[in-house]
Amino acid sequence: MMEILFKAMAKSPDLEESSFLSQFGDQPIMQVRFNFYPPCSRPNMVLGVKAHSDRLGVTVLLQDDVVEGLQILKDDRWIKVPIIPHALVVNLGDQMQIMSNGIFKSPMHRVLTNTSKLRISVAMFNELEQDKEIGPVNQLIDDKRPRLYKNDKNFAGFNYECFQKGKIAIEGAKI
Repeated sequence: MMEILFKAMAKSPDLEESSFLSQFGDQPIMQVRFNFYPPCSRPNMVLGVKAHSDRLGVTVLLQDDVVEGLQILKDDRWIKVPIIPHALVVNLGDQMQIMSNGIFKSPMHRVLTNTSKLRISVAMFNELEQDKEIGPVNQLIDDKRPRLYKNDKNFAGFNYECFQKGKIAIEGAKI
């Protein structure tokens, strides 16, 4: 599924099909996370997950089919991501923003808790092969669109440091 997504995304700006996929290496890492959010008596004071952007290339999420909770930040407003039964939510991460030289964006998002209902979701993340360097695809850099991001070989570690300091990693990756 990830291969299909990356190839389709590469076609959008008229790139070679493997332009994004090749940066992940021959053995990219896949992670799956099961998220359980129990009912919360004070949802206005407790977040399920604080605001963040995903560091990875793409996150594919199977949402709870009844209880909403995922929100994205758009134009300084939090917007609910609607539940579409049996659909997957595809969320681009910081690595994809770097590889696309800012053409594709990694949205800030968060998860809210619910007063009376529990919420369950399943997220699948893809990550670069260990020690693989990423950077903007060369064909997406020119006089009209200069290079926006530096190459990085340990974006996961850099992201972790930024997260601990309350900083946004993608901002630190800019040139």
